[in-house]
Amino acid sequence: MGAEMCGKSMRQPLRVLRRVWEARFGEHARCGGGLDRGMTTSEYAVGTIAACAFAAVLYKVVTSGAVLSALQSLIKEALDAKF
Repeated sequence: MGAEMCGKSMRQPLRVLRRVWEARFGEHARCGGGLDRGMTTSEYAVGTIAACAFAAVLYKVVTSGAVLSALQSLIKEALDAKF
């Protein structure tokens, strides 16, 4: 009897909460209520362009003279390390 009372007493506040949520957010409040899941084609396109731009900037930085010489000296020191 105690478990049934607890279950019934929890249903009422949940119903009220659901009504308030649906009033605030409309039909999109329900699970699968028309909300987009994942990215659309345009979002993929913008993300791809941004990733390519970032890769180009990173490539330019890494292949610049200062960074290239720093990497070469780091590798040379690592290979010439005495054990």
